[in-house]
Amino acid sequence: MYIPNVNRATDREAVIAFMRRYSFATLVTARDGLPVATHLPFAISLQDEAIRLKSHVAKANDQWRDLEAGRVLVIFSEPHAYISTRHYDHQTNVPTWNYVSVHAYGKGRLLTQPEQALQVVDAMIGTYEADYRQQWEGLPEAYRHKMLNGIVAFEVRVTELQAKEKLSQNRSAAEQGRIIDALASSDDSGERSIAEYMQRSRRKG
Repeated sequence: MYIPNVNRATDREAVIAFMRRYSFATLVTARDGLPVATHLPFAISLQDEAIRLKSHVAKANDQWRDLEAGRVLVIFSEPHAYISTRHYDHQTNVPTWNYVSVHAYGKGRLLTQPEQALQVVDAMIGTYEADYRQQWEGLPEAYRHKMLNGIVAFEVRVTELQAKEKLSQNRSAAEQGRIIDALASSDDSGERSIAEYMQRSRRKG
């Protein structure tokens, strides 16, 4: 990912927090020189300081066959907001887009044992709806087995993080303030989130 120095995010804890907040991501692999992508929720954990991304795909989605063949990319890419030139001090400007994005590169590993798939499902339940665990555990064994048999669980051990925060860092304090005020009052939740990240960036700067 192209990242100018002013937009490079280096706070690892903040980057992981972003990934957890926007954990519905895009899994990208390659086959015969062509990219293949699937949109998935991920459970994100730290093991011995290594970031591990766990999820599963439908067995019918044969992207799982490529997971161990080469480097895997998982893209976390929310939120974003259009930035109008009306917030700038001078007319000689063009509109742009503010956003936060993380590219996590790593090594994929299939989790083929039934207990491993169960662990991934448990991690997903814990991440997204802990209250569902009781219902899941109370389902008929045959039904749970059928559901587990229809998926392929996997994990990605992250070896490289590329994180970008394009948040008008190149604009004046006054321009940034006007952009934040406009986005913070928007009806769009993504725009409000960008205002939040811009405020954090200004405090760090």
